[in-house]
Amino acid sequence: MANISITLPDGSIKQFDTEPTVLQVAESIGSRLAKDTLGGQINDASEVIDLRTKLPDGTRLKIVTKGSTESLEVVRHSSAHLMAQAVQQLWPEVKVTIGPVIDDGFFYDFDSPFAFTPEDLIKIEKKMNFLLKKNEVVSKEVWSKEKAIQTFSEMDENFKVEIIKDLGEDEVSVYRQGDWFDLCRGPHVQKMGQIKAIKVLHTAGAYWRGDEKNPQLQRIYATAFNSKQELDEYLHLLEEAKKRDHRKLSKDLGMVYHHPFAPGAPFFTEKGTIVYNELQSYLKSCYLKYGYSEVITPQIFDHQLYEKSGHAANYAENIYTTHVHERNFSVKPMNCPGHCLLYGATKKSYRDLPWRIADFGRLHRKEKSGALHGLTRVTTFCQDDAHIFCRMDQLMTEIKSFMTFLNEVYQQLGMSNYKIYLSTRPENRMGSDDVWDQSEAALEKALKELNLEYTVNPGDGAFYGPKLDIMFVDALKRPWQLGTLQCDFNMPEAFQLKYVGEDNSAHQPVMLHRAILGSFERFIGVYLEHTAGRLPCWLAPVQVVLMNITSQHSDYCKELESQLLSRGVRVHFDSRNEKLGFKVREAQLQQIPYMVTVGDKEVENKSVTVRLLNGKTHGGYAADEFINNIVSEVKNRELNSFFEK
Repeated sequence: MANISITLPDGSIKQFDTEPTVLQVAESIGSRLAKDTLGGQINDASEVIDLRTKLPDGTRLKIVTKGSTESLEVVRHSSAHLMAQAVQQLWPEVKVTIGPVIDDGFFYDFDSPFAFTPEDLIKIEKKMNFLLKKNEVVSKEVWSKEKAIQTFSEMDENFKVEIIKDLGEDEVSVYRQGDWFDLCRGPHVQKMGQIKAIKVLHTAGAYWRGDEKNPQLQRIYATAFNSKQELDEYLHLLEEAKKRDHRKLSKDLGMVYHHPFAPGAPFFTEKGTIVYNELQSYLKSCYLKYGYSEVITPQIFDHQLYEKSGHAANYAENIYTTHVHERNFSVKPMNCPGHCLLYGATKKSYRDLPWRIADFGRLHRKEKSGALHGLTRVTTFCQDDAHIFCRMDQLMTEIKSFMTFLNEVYQQLGMSNYKIYLSTRPENRMGSDDVWDQSEAALEKALKELNLEYTVNPGDGAFYGPKLDIMFVDALKRPWQLGTLQCDFNMPEAFQLKYVGEDNSAHQPVMLHRAILGSFERFIGVYLEHTAGRLPCWLAPVQVVLMNITSQHSDYCKELESQLLSRGVRVHFDSRNEKLGFKVREAQLQQIPYMVTVGDKEVENKSVTVRLLNGKTHGGYAADEFINNIVSEVKNRELNSFFEK
């Protein structure tokens, strides 16, 4: 008599005598579905489980089939095993370690006596494709801990032995394809032929378990997709990303300079500083509109401040500290503890809230040298940072105001594609579960009342509170975490912050940590890649370049230069004795929005010929009208040229 019930997404129920696997449920529905099954999702969880997993009574099951987005995890997990198999068939002396799935593919770390070359990567990919054609069946075996240790020890796979011992489990799962097998939890495909498109990408160094004290390994990155078309599209975006790399762009555009005397601390040149200051000025103008006051707080604090705030216990490895006159001092890694001191400096009543303070103070965080990356991972930076202290009854209004503010800024910058994630309590945190329950519930309720779509990101909150993470999706479809709103009940409690309520009693405010662009350094790096260096005119370091055809046209160019400068336009007169084509090409490489050429006709008619970065040319344009239009475009911080309206 059937006593195991499995519920499908349409509400129908399948009955079984014993606990079925995901694949057996698929087989009970139809042979075509069974053939296409790659895994399952149970009880509304996002995690994809192996198709060989047995399902207990009452399980709600969604079958994951080939071609779906969810199936990519399975395909890539199996592709990692395929790559390890290929490497060991080519070089049996190479030992395997781990091979996880990552955002856009997977990697596998190898202990190899030699360094993999680009030619080796070609061999590996060729061998992988050869193995795919064999279409070997993938099977799962459950071994005792003792058997697993003995087997991998005999193979001299000592990294696997270490993993098995650390798992602390009596049994482990092993997946086999042909004669090759690997320790793994899964999930994996039914047959290797279900992997349709693979590409081996590049190598990198890595330490075993990320510890510099451990042996150094060689990591091979690769990717896999459900079709060759999807792979080709990804590879195209990858090539485009190389062209848009902000490290190259910021150097080519003369905006940023790096020196080994200041690791992770970029220099902003005159041009880069213009972009930096324009962004800051824009946000300052918005602060007036949205009711923020700007403050300046110290750069160095007694380390006791961070013990009180909880950062010493939860963030110590990222804080620069020093010992002076028998006191421990820390360079400011974030503004929030200092803002708590500022809040507590004066008594506040319910009428004083919300209290919104913004701080463009420079911050410093200790980073591992291997983690540094151009502008997007640095040791010193400035955030568009602000904190809001409010009453509980003001929380919804403040969240709504923040989202309105953020949306306005992102639209202004042409960043309309973004997603919201609700990040909940991490394992290492301060405060009681009751406080966390209250914080998470407040954010979730606000999102629902505002009808904002969001995704829950479990365990990724700050140590002091849950947060909304704003993930901007750039022109190459890559997500970047920029803006954030963090709901904090813990830090006000740690600093004993109060306000006097209408009932004449002391109450604790809610503290909201918020940023819209994040750090200016990181944002500029992301934005350069998003725009491929073609900044809107109001942000461009040089907005207009004037180019004379001959020296006879210099006086008119100087006249135009003077008029533009007097109206606040950043203009450069390229008076070099060079051919016009050469000047235009250089201006194009510098991504100058308006390239103005001047010859006999322009001098005679008091006009200009304007070339745009998209290659379009507008001749015979009245000089006065051009100047008025560009001034208006810059003043209104327009995203597109006035010629394109």
